[in-house]
Amino acid sequence: MGIHIFIAILIFAMALVLAIPVSALMKKTYAGERNFLDFMLPFENFIYRMCRINPVKEMNGKQYLVTLMVIQVFWFVIGFMVLLLQGLLFLNPAHVSGMEWTLALNSTISFLTSTNLQHYSGEAQATYLSQMLVFMFLQFVSAATSLCAGVGIVRGLSSGSSKSLGNFYADFVRSCTRILLPLCVLTAVIFVFSGMPMTFNGPKDVVTLQGDTAHVALGPVAAMIPIKELGSNGGGFYGANCAHPFENPDFFTFILHIILVMLLPVAFVFFIGRYLGQKRFSRMLLVVMIAGFLLSALPIIHSEVAGNPQMAAMGVSQPSGNMEGKEVRFGGFYSAFYSGVNMVIPAGTVTGMHDSYMPLSSLGMLIGMQVDAFFGGLGTGWINMFIFLVIAVFIGSQMIGRTPELMGRKISLKDIQIVLVLSILSLSVPLILTAISTFVYSHAQTGSPTLAWLSNTGPHGFTTMLYEYVSCMAGNGSEFSGLGNNTPYWNLTTCIPMLMGRYLPIIGAFMIIGSYRMRIYTPPSSGVLKVDSYTFGAFLFSLIVILSVLSMFVVFMLGPISEALLMGK
Repeated sequence: MGIHIFIAILIFAMALVLAIPVSALMKKTYAGERNFLDFMLPFENFIYRMCRINPVKEMNGKQYLVTLMVIQVFWFVIGFMVLLLQGLLFLNPAHVSGMEWTLALNSTISFLTSTNLQHYSGEAQATYLSQMLVFMFLQFVSAATSLCAGVGIVRGLSSGSSKSLGNFYADFVRSCTRILLPLCVLTAVIFVFSGMPMTFNGPKDVVTLQGDTAHVALGPVAAMIPIKELGSNGGGFYGANCAHPFENPDFFTFILHIILVMLLPVAFVFFIGRYLGQKRFSRMLLVVMIAGFLLSALPIIHSEVAGNPQMAAMGVSQPSGNMEGKEVRFGGFYSAFYSGVNMVIPAGTVTGMHDSYMPLSSLGMLIGMQVDAFFGGLGTGWINMFIFLVIAVFIGSQMIGRTPELMGRKISLKDIQIVLVLSILSLSVPLILTAISTFVYSHAQTGSPTLAWLSNTGPHGFTTMLYEYVSCMAGNGSEFSGLGNNTPYWNLTTCIPMLMGRYLPIIGAFMIIGSYRMRIYTPPSSGVLKVDSYTFGAFLFSLIVILSVLSMFVVFMLGPISEALLMGK
């Protein structure tokens, strides 16, 4: 066990170390400073000319937000139409038919919002064209959009009197050409040499050692996996995701997957300090996020390593912990560690089936997804943390009798109203949808094929449905495999939290930062609440736990906690 813990700490440390130079590149990129990727400038200018974009035009908060939102509609239409018509288009050697419309709608929204919830199986229900033109493309543009949104909020906190948040188009193009694309190309090459398929040939029939004939799906896998991890996306080429050996050939690629998932969200924290000249503030955020990561990951690791108490009661030895639903190449500890990372950073990739994890493991998963600010998604995790930050500054300032002020500008009553609405919606939307689904399922006619959702009833069945909606709201996209979710009901209802969880925080944050930039800037004095101290960090962490974790305690009692008690653990 000791060596496993050491390796996990080493992997985490490697991600932190690699994030430092990446954050420096991000700062130079978004500040318009010269860097070693300036050779991409002619290509970027070509894009601007082709699209008739003025990359130096300054945008205020409203203009930046409207531009960000409008372009989403364009990408949605392209993705939706391709999935409907994929059976008639090229790059379809397996002769896959077009998607049913509710599945196509769900899949497009899922990848557009960087949720990457997959109610389909990639190797069986998507063509090579769909995998690249829809899923891989949307993973790129959704990740770049997330970066732009996060960068816009960071710019809004900077000193100075300008109302500008930069130019969305310039930020978007540079996010692709100078951050995402170079890292993806480098990583894809490593994956190819590690044995990951990269071909446009159709599936192959191979004879196994047992003499059976197996239908092996191939495809341009290595091109898709890097952006899946780097962009906090998580959509796999195969239905089994990272448990599939073609997506995760060996332990080296397993480690690389974890580092890639963490790299840019951690680098963004360092970027905040570099861009604002507030490195102490970014270090405080880093400590808070690491504490939150441990809060979510430790219950998962502990529960899986301890094993199933009902198996132990039967005298069954579990030296590797609970191995049900796990990838045997990596074992219980590393599978649990992988899940812990992918809950706080909502890539949602899996090396095992979460439906088979222990009840308290699902509790840790739900906490990590519900908060979605302990690193969180690329760019959007910072936006969620910004929302908590506004609440913490307001309450903390009132406690010490000071005017609420964040980095030189006052926080208004309207700001508080916005963040409170966002906080309430983030909690209530998954709960309302779970309540509706529980009612529908409980009153369904026995044997109805369209409503036979659950492979488990009771607390586990409740957790299964709750997990689906919390995962969608958090942009995570992982799910319990015990839910039969490729039905019109689940395809349509999960679109609601995916859209709300993605765009409401962005809209709310830009509403705040737009008016925030119009206020008079005064250098912070000793009379205001210091947001870069570790004392404030402890207060911020406590506030997040109260708002996002304790507020869900009753719901947790109905699901994972009740199941754990029934199992005798």
